[in-house]
Amino acid sequence: MNSSIWARCPIRSSTVTERNVSPAAVPDAEADGTVIHRVVTPRGLVLFAALIIAGVGAVLASLAWGSVSIPIDQVFTILAGGEPTRRTWSGIVTILRLPRTITAVIAGAAIGLAGLIMQTMFRNALADPYVLGVSSGASLGVGLVILPQGANAGLSAAVLSAVGPMQSLGVVGAAAIGALVVLLIMSAIAARVQNLVIVLVAGIMVSAFISAIVNVLVHFARPEAVKAFTSWQFGTFSGLRTEQLPVLAVAVAAGIAVLALSTKQLNVSLLGEHYAQSMGMSVRGMRVATLASTALLAGAVTAFAGPIAFLGIAAPHLARGLFRTTDHRILIPATALVGILIALAAGIFAQLPGLDSDAILPLNAALALIGAPIVMRVLLRIHRTQGGFSL
Repeated sequence: MNSSIWARCPIRSSTVTERNVSPAAVPDAEADGTVIHRVVTPRGLVLFAALIIAGVGAVLASLAWGSVSIPIDQVFTILAGGEPTRRTWSGIVTILRLPRTITAVIAGAAIGLAGLIMQTMFRNALADPYVLGVSSGASLGVGLVILPQGANAGLSAAVLSAVGPMQSLGVVGAAAIGALVVLLIMSAIAARVQNLVIVLVAGIMVSAFISAIVNVLVHFARPEAVKAFTSWQFGTFSGLRTEQLPVLAVAVAAGIAVLALSTKQLNVSLLGEHYAQSMGMSVRGMRVATLASTALLAGAVTAFAGPIAFLGIAAPHLARGLFRTTDHRILIPATALVGILIALAAGIFAQLPGLDSDAILPLNAALALIGAPIVMRVLLRIHRTQGGFSL
């Protein structure tokens, strides 16, 4: 990995401000401050092709591996609507593993992109929905909708298992509102404080405060609701029914569409708000769009899959390291693909292939094994480039 790219990355710390960001600090800018409209290089095309092939392979592995191993050719037969050698395999793939795999693909792309946009928006290399409390805000929204139901009627195996498609929209809406509220709070803090440590600590404190409110809700809920909600908080790709997938897919697609239309604004924003305004860009409009899309992405995934840790940090940094760019036209699809790969890999690892079906690791435990080393690597790079952390 090219360390110079990391050293030049303008979002490596919240200490970078509009006053000290120069065009030379952005790899995709000319000396006069104009953004270079780079095309994808041959190396980039190879990387995109490799990520797509790896993603397809991970999807097939997710469908084939588990407590019951199913041959790949039988997986293709089932997906094509044919009859497999064993009839039980068809139900395992279509009812259990296919929804779980689709959820992992959607969640991986969404949380990866939410992390990318938060790192750009906060100019903070360690920003992501989980670290800065956005996932906690979404969890509070879900708790306010789900736990009162559980107090009266109880919940079944998963938190959302008793929630119909129309009610799912309410859950997603509540999660998105909770995420947006925390995003607004953290945006206000980041605008006043240009210190990496303070912003991160503020995010932890906001998350702790919200978690305390959730714990109060849990305390008054029925035992079965508490058990289901606690399991959901560890993260899971297995909690969705087939009819709920369209709700998640539409919400995430809407968030990604907003980001896809904002790539130019995001690139210009790397040079600072004053430069963006001089280019005729509406900074307030961009903030509203990015905040709304990030809240929708993080909120929708959290509503259905629980708070997902580390993926939002890991995916953007891996994408930047692979493609050696800060151009969001490249980073958005690259981060989505990397996020999908990480989510699928964590989902497969959490299933512990070859063991009985009860031996399933919490998803966030599997993600921590992948994401924690990347976070440590980022911290060490910040320490080397800035000479340590200071309050």
